[in-house]
Amino acid sequence: MSLIAQASCLLLALGLALAIDWRWGEPRAAWHPVVAMGRYLEVCGRVISSWSPALAFVSGALAWWLGVGVVSALAWGLQALAFAQVARLIAAPGPETALAALLLVVVMGWVLKTLLSWRMLHDEVGAVEAALQQSLAAGRERLSWLVSRDTALLSESEVRESAIESLAENLNDSVVAPIFWFVLFGLPGAAIYRFANTADAMWGYRGIHRGRHWEWAGKWAARADDVLSWLPARLTAWLLAGVARGLSPAALRWEAAKTPSPNSGWPMAAMALALGVSLRKPGIYILNAAGRSPLPEDTALAQRYASKTVFALVLSAKTAIFLIAIGVAWTLTP
Repeated sequence: MSLIAQASCLLLALGLALAIDWRWGEPRAAWHPVVAMGRYLEVCGRVISSWSPALAFVSGALAWWLGVGVVSALAWGLQALAFAQVARLIAAPGPETALAALLLVVVMGWVLKTLLSWRMLHDEVGAVEAALQQSLAAGRERLSWLVSRDTALLSESEVRESAIESLAENLNDSVVAPIFWFVLFGLPGAAIYRFANTADAMWGYRGIHRGRHWEWAGKWAARADDVLSWLPARLTAWLLAGVARGLSPAALRWEAAKTPSPNSGWPMAAMALALGVSLRKPGIYILNAAGRSPLPEDTALAQRYASKTVFALVLSAKTAIFLIAIGVAWTLTP
């Protein structure tokens, strides 16, 4: 099977994934691969978080690698089946081989959709703003669906800031990074990233979290997610800067360095500068301190910037997939 045919298969799967995401959103939990990842991590975490530091660290790393091995093998198997069936279609065109190839590519697109989530992120941020228009209490309650921090005492401005921060940070985690790794390594790349990001979300805490000690049990998961998110987070920031136009690279780097995370500060800083607002987590960081407090219209503008970023990402991803295929084919040509 030619590399161009494989690239076409990947492109079709990506297009289907985004179409499925925007039309139907998230599948039921019983059919969601990421939910299955979470169940595995919950079972493992319940055990290893109670062990001694050295044993917890080693066990956490081993459990992480076992999960990565399983999800990557399943993703590779599905992708290999799809590629093989498309190769059969090219070699022997016919309605049966065409239908089988189409079904496998559709399944591949559906699985890729479950590894990214744009519509839910977009809608949940809008739902927080809609709830705020009803009352501060409703806004706090709705925000608690989106973030892990305690929302009970947040002001209206802080609720809005948290929603915009979550939009920017998860634009990377839920959209840009999975597609970035899909472009480079196909479905296994997206699956490995989603597992790593889910592990970090569940295990990557310092000290005690919800009655469990994660300092060592979750350290490998946290560092692995930092590594895998490093490039995508910066890509997200520069894509946001591109659609917003006119952001200072120096200012973006300066603001991004203010957060404890090596990655999440980049898209959040880009969004703060693009909107001209200040985004903060009390006692931890203030991004664009010279900016004003966000207003209701800033939430809508943030959603538009994020939508344009996704559009720019998809165009870049399509181009990159074909360029990679052409480059590899040219390199392998004797």
